[in-house]
Amino acid sequence: MKKKIVSLVLASVMAIGLMACGGGSGSAPADGSADAGTDAAAGASASGSDLNIMLETPVESLDPQEATDGTSFEVIADFTDGLMQMDADGQAVNAIAESYELSDDDLTWTFKLREDAVWSNGTPVTAADFVFGWQRAVDPAVASEYSYMLSDIGQIKNAAAIIAGEKDKSELGVTAEDEHTLKVELEAPVSYFLSLMYFPTFYPVNEEFFNSCGDSYATSPDTLLSNGAFIVDDYEPAATAFHLTKNADYYDAGIVSLSGLNYQVIQDSQQALMSYQSGDLDMTLVNGEQVDQVKDDPAFQAIGAGYLWYVSPNMSAVPELDNLNIRYALTFAIDRDAIAENVLKDGSAPTYTAVPPQFAAGPDGSDFSEDQTKFADVCAFDSAKAADYWKKGLEELGVSEISVEMVVDADDAPQKVAQVLKEQWENTLPGFTVDLRVEPKKQRVQDMQDGNFELGLTRWGPDYADPMTYLGMWITDNSNNYGLWSNAEYDKIIEECTTGEIATDAEKRWEKLFDAEKIAMDEAVIFPLYTQCNAEMISTSVTGVEHHPVALNRVYKRAAKQ
Repeated sequence: MKKKIVSLVLASVMAIGLMACGGGSGSAPADGSADAGTDAAAGASASGSDLNIMLETPVESLDPQEATDGTSFEVIADFTDGLMQMDADGQAVNAIAESYELSDDDLTWTFKLREDAVWSNGTPVTAADFVFGWQRAVDPAVASEYSYMLSDIGQIKNAAAIIAGEKDKSELGVTAEDEHTLKVELEAPVSYFLSLMYFPTFYPVNEEFFNSCGDSYATSPDTLLSNGAFIVDDYEPAATAFHLTKNADYYDAGIVSLSGLNYQVIQDSQQALMSYQSGDLDMTLVNGEQVDQVKDDPAFQAIGAGYLWYVSPNMSAVPELDNLNIRYALTFAIDRDAIAENVLKDGSAPTYTAVPPQFAAGPDGSDFSEDQTKFADVCAFDSAKAADYWKKGLEELGVSEISVEMVVDADDAPQKVAQVLKEQWENTLPGFTVDLRVEPKKQRVQDMQDGNFELGLTRWGPDYADPMTYLGMWITDNSNNYGLWSNAEYDKIIEECTTGEIATDAEKRWEKLFDAEKIAMDEAVIFPLYTQCNAEMISTSVTGVEHHPVALNRVYKRAAKQ
């Protein structure tokens, strides 16, 4: 007998028609070379009741199974709904799923889909769309970087074997029982499974439309379908401005009061603030000295973004960074308080743990990372210890100086942070030289994934409200394990917490996750820096923008603009 799920309590949450491609009616694509500071209403479909939003970085992909960055996820979620969505408090609530059941052994989820959900070309959203999308996510030919969300994290039956090329994608444990019934089989119980269902990798894709697009899928308004609150009507890859308009056929269109979303990519923070002050933007990020200028403005808000910023050392490619004493020297030489208070000034919190605070709570309700001193013996600001470890490391290596290169995003804030890190390291560690290599974010990410870096300044935002969203990155051969670190004991603990006997024992699992984090910190796999807080200017005429530290940082479907 199956048990009906009436409500979801995420124990780990804290605060919390037919149109072929190329034949659409969308407006002309935005000019990707346009001046980022031009009027936000320049888009062909923009209007005075659009919400005008600043982005720091361009969208990398609007393909839900290929996207990997927060900016892309935000925009994809603007025009696509999955089985579940987030409510204002971050809880998982029904979206395309009208109801769901879980078997008594916690291994089979059955979702009943709503019958009034349609794609923007008029075709119904069906269970087969989810089957196709999820099979794409694990298909080795697609090589989705987020395929592990279905295998390691979601524990969907046969996902790991399919990703490894051992089984065909048709054997994935997801079945369309009928047009509006989706069955999902798991290999192990997953307590946070419903919270995964609002993550874009799990979004549906209409197979017939996808096949009609060929290689151009998700690259223009005519090669995108919407089943969500908005429709993309003005977009091209790497565009500095693009537009979405309200979807009149959205099943929940009654909650959407905005006429559309008008995005501008502005990487210079001063230019962005000027655009806000001139009325071209309703929302923009501010940082550094700008915060001092606007912190008393009623429109100023400091909002937790959930991202952990850290430095990743490439231990596999740089012998000097494979030395533990050198890595200790680097992390002890970082004055994180100075970075947060004097450089960022946006409320970002100095962080000394591999799992950041204030996003995941344990069985007793306590914050997994509330104690930021628990690894003080291996991660703190102590220039004397840094110098001592540096000396030991140089002696072990038989060298008197070390020179490395750090890759960093071309965005304003990361460049400022990187410059301060360079100064702190070079002033504290005699004979150490750091060269900065500034790249567009997409190139920086690609270089780190390819191992083409020595030090990398990067960030990770939680995809779901559990420490595993961070700790899962450092298992052997994970695509986000940039330094190619490997530790058999660490891998064993993570396996025990996902498919082992303690996977369903909340208290024991929590203890083991602490053990895993300690291994990563003791090995200085990363140098944690700060947990990002976004300092934003949000016009007082705007209400209802939802901010979340997990998965989807900003949601606009309930936003309004006077």
